[in-house]
Amino acid sequence: MAFRQQETLSLTKKTDQDFIFRSKLPDISIPNHLPLAEYVFQKFSGDGDGDSTTTCLIDSATGRTFTYANVQITLRRIAAGLHRLGIRHGDTVMLLLPNSPEFALSFLAAVYLGAVSTSANPLFTQTEIAKQAKASAAKMIITKPCYVHKLTNLQQLGAVIVCVDDRNDVVSLADGSVRFTDLTQADEAELPKPEISPDDTVSIPYSSGTTGLPKGVMISHKGLVTSIAQKVDGENPNLNFTRDDVIICFLPMFHTFTHSSLMLSAMRTGAALLILPRFELNLVMKMVQKYKVTVVPMAPPVVLAFVKSPETEKYDLSSVRMMLSGSATLKKELEDAVRLKLPNAIFGQSYGMTEAGTVANSLAFAKHPFKTKSGSCGTVIRNAEMKVVDTITGASLPRNKAGEICIRGHQLMKGYLNDPEATARTIDKDGWLHTGDIGFVDDDDEIFIVDRLKELIKFKGYQVAPAELEALLIFHPYIEDAAVVAMTDEVADEVPVAFVVRSEGSQLTEDDIKNYVNKQVVHYKRIKMVFFVKAIPKSASGKLLRKVLRAKL
Repeated sequence: MAFRQQETLSLTKKTDQDFIFRSKLPDISIPNHLPLAEYVFQKFSGDGDGDSTTTCLIDSATGRTFTYANVQITLRRIAAGLHRLGIRHGDTVMLLLPNSPEFALSFLAAVYLGAVSTSANPLFTQTEIAKQAKASAAKMIITKPCYVHKLTNLQQLGAVIVCVDDRNDVVSLADGSVRFTDLTQADEAELPKPEISPDDTVSIPYSSGTTGLPKGVMISHKGLVTSIAQKVDGENPNLNFTRDDVIICFLPMFHTFTHSSLMLSAMRTGAALLILPRFELNLVMKMVQKYKVTVVPMAPPVVLAFVKSPETEKYDLSSVRMMLSGSATLKKELEDAVRLKLPNAIFGQSYGMTEAGTVANSLAFAKHPFKTKSGSCGTVIRNAEMKVVDTITGASLPRNKAGEICIRGHQLMKGYLNDPEATARTIDKDGWLHTGDIGFVDDDDEIFIVDRLKELIKFKGYQVAPAELEALLIFHPYIEDAAVVAMTDEVADEVPVAFVVRSEGSQLTEDDIKNYVNKQVVHYKRIKMVFFVKAIPKSASGKLLRKVLRAKL
C-alpha cells in the first residue's frame, strides 16, 4: 500500500483566538445546491458515467436484486403513490421497518417528493413510537403488518398506515391499511416535479444530543449532500467506495450512520448494497462468502463478536478489502485484534454524530491512503473545520491537549425540531457544533476520543438517554428520586444502571424496578442493575452529579 507524504499536508491554522484543524485532503467542490435524490443518482443521468443496469440493492433474505434503473423507477412510482395518498412537500413520513429494500425505497421516495422522513426502531414500544410520531407530526407510517398493533392510537388520530408485504408474515393486512405494493404500481407521470430548496428538511432522526430527552434533528438536503460528498466525492475520496464494491448492511438502517455512510454513499458511488435484516455472525460470514463482499461496516460489539468467534475460520472472507467501525469508539486492543484476523483488509474507524454527520474518518480508507494509528477515529472530514476547547474556560487548545471537540461546516443539522434553546446550547453563535466528546488531535492530525461530556449512554451503538429512563423511574409512586448512568460492559460497551431513592416505608426491590421500566422500553434501554441510595448527589444549583455516581461504579 502506497502512503502519501504527510508532512506537506498538515493543515492546522492558528487564528487570533482559535487553533483550527482541517483535513489533510484538500477541499472539493460540493454540489449541495442539488436536491438529495438528484445528487445521489447524478452519475446515472445526463452525462454521468454510471451504468444503470448494474446492481444497486440485494435482499439477502429473498435473493431479490434491484438495478440502479429499477431503484430510480420504483422510487418515483412510490413517490407518486405517497402523493396520491395526500403526502405533500414538507409532510413527514415515519419509517418503522427492519432492514429491507423497502426501507431504502421508501426513504428515497419521500426524499424525491420533497417530504420529510423520520425513522424509528420497529422494536420500540407503542409509547416510544407514539412520542416520536407525534413530535415529528408524522402523517404516514410505513411498516410491516406485525407492528401495526402498536399504531392503533396513531391510526385513530388520522395517520395513514402503509404495510409492506412479508412473505413469511402470518399477520394479515390491518383494517384501513394500504398495501405497499399499491404504491409501487402508481403512475409516476401523475406526480408534478417538486420544487425543493437546499435548505428544506429532508430527514428528522431522533437523538439525545449532548444531554436530555430525545430530540428531532432537522437535516437539510444541503446538509446530507455535503456529508456524503465529504466522504466519497473528489479525485481522492476520503472513503473510497467504488462501483465494483459490494457493501454489506446489517447495521440498522434507521440509524443515521447507516443512512449516510452506507446506503446513500454506496448509491452515490454506484456500489451494490447487500441488505441483511439483522445481525447474526454466521449469517454475515456466509453472505460475505456468497456475494464476495468487499466492504464490511461494523459497530464495536460486532467487532468484538468477530474477534472472539472461532467460526471465522470456516468461511472464505478473502474478498473483504475494507472494514469500517463506527457508532462508538473502538479500543486500540480490539482494533489490533481484528487486524490479525483479516491481515489483507484495511481497518479503521469513523466518528460522527446525528447532529453533525461524519466528523472524522480514517485516511486509511482514502483512494490514496495515509498511514494511520490504531485507536484513532480518523482525521477531520474535508470541507469542515474542527477545534478543541477547554471544558472550563472555552479556550481553544493546541495539539495533544484534550478538550471538547467542536465541528463547523455545511453538513451540520439545521437545529432541533421545535427546540431553539437546545439548538443554541449545541451550536454556538459562531456556527461551532459542540459534540460533547472529549478528545485531542495529535501531531499527525489524528483524533483520539478519550471521554464524553454528554450524558448519552451507548449500548452497542444505540443511544440511550438517561433523562428518558429517569422520567419513568421518578413517575413510579414509590420512588422519591432517581438517576441513570452508564456502566462499562465488555460486550455492549455501556449499559444503563439506576441509582434509586425509595419513598419512605417502601419495600421496592431491584426486580420490581427493572420489570417496571423494562416493559415500557425497547430492549437496549432496559435497566441492567439498580443501586439503592439515601440521596442522589446534586450540585448547589440542583444539577445531577453523574460523575459522582459513575465514580461509585
